Amino acid sequence: MMLAAVIAAAVLVAVAALLALVRVERGPSMLDRAVALDTLTVTLVCAIAIEAIWSRRTETIPILVALSMVGFVGSVTMARFAAKEPEDEGRVRTPEEVAAQARAADVPRGEQRNGVRAIDAEDDAESAGGAPR
Repeated sequence: MMLAAVIAAAVLVAVAALLALVRVERGPSMLDRAVALDTLTVTLVCAIAIEAIWSRRTETIPILVALSMVGFVGSVTMARFAAKEPEDEGRVRTPEEVAAQARAADVPRGEQRNGVRAIDAEDDAESAGGAPR
């Protein structure tokens, strides 16, 4: 019975490692690869734990703890670097700023000046009493 459980666990861990390797290779983003590498670390810890259970040795527990800590620190580090935002992104924008950004995103690049559409700049000039450009 124990042999069947160990074999089943080893097969599942091997499948998980294979799928994680595929995700590392294909990506498509850096975060996908980071999660896949974290999964590989977990599968390595599981494989060592299966070996320790099978051989009934407790000397591998420090190795499991060290690998788990490395995986955790690596995941936290990747998440911290991935979560870096530009300085102005932390503030709450006004509804006017949100609307201006949405309008600017709808216009092709050639028609924009400083993030504002040329048509809007003319409308603003006319409404302010000035002559259009």
